[in-house]
Amino acid sequence: MTATDRSLELINTAAQAAADKLAHDVIAYDVSDVLSITDAFLLASAPNDRQVKSIVDEIEERLNKELDAKPVRREGDREARWVLLDYVDIVVHVQHSEERVFYALERLWKDCPELELPADAKATRGKGEQHARMRAAEEAAELGGELR
Repeated sequence: MTATDRSLELINTAAQAAADKLAHDVIAYDVSDVLSITDAFLLASAPNDRQVKSIVDEIEERLNKELDAKPVRREGDREARWVLLDYVDIVVHVQHSEERVFYALERLWKDCPELELPADAKATRGKGEQHARMRAAEEAAELGGELR
């Protein structure tokens, strides 16, 4: 079994919405062979809670407006550390970068086929690591300044 055309349409629209809101490391997997409850997972992350919420809101708005799709379930909203949007055909996970590293969902789904995404979404790969290196350098510079 493979992801349906509807699932792919939802995934691509959600991935583009996430990329437009500067999500990091957007990736999608076809999980239809291993899960009977959904066809595909979309993973995205952001370095802070406010951006996680912004990405989730954009995905929800675009899927509603462009594809008349509303999530049947939305979880993790209050803390905005890991928000799950369940559209039945697809499940979207938007995580704070720290949660993304800790839970490493990619490891769970690495044997599933990766889905082709829009160019803007593919361009987000490596952004989380890049951001983490930049933050570490800033923190090191701040510490260095404090030591003088």
